[in-house]
Amino acid sequence: MARKRSDRPVPNELDPLIHERLRLGILSALAVEESISFTGLRDLLATTDGNLSVQARRLEEAGYVSCEKTFEGRKPRSTYRLAPRGRKALEEYLEVLSGLLPDISSVRRSRAPRPGTDPLPTHG
Repeated sequence: MARKRSDRPVPNELDPLIHERLRLGILSALAVEESISFTGLRDLLATTDGNLSVQARRLEEAGYVSCEKTFEGRKPRSTYRLAPRGRKALEEYLEVLSGLLPDISSVRRSRAPRPGTDPLPTHG
């Protein structure tokens, strides 16, 4: 059954904690891997230690990820895992986002050039 327009989620329903690019990347990576080290996340997401540390801490404070700190010899190692609350939040975020896709598709279709027309008319 098709949803009515009023039933569709709107962008302001997107979780702002997840919507930030790096935090979304952290959660997405942890959704497919059981655990990832700090350096693994840093390299995967092509970010700095400082930026990753701040964003991961925000997710940890929200209960979206857990961080286990251990030592390998004298070297500290932080390993991140997606918490059940984080998995649920990510699933809800993706559901809201997918609800927006029909609207985006209709905008693309309305802006698409008609068959047989020049998509980039020249003036002159």
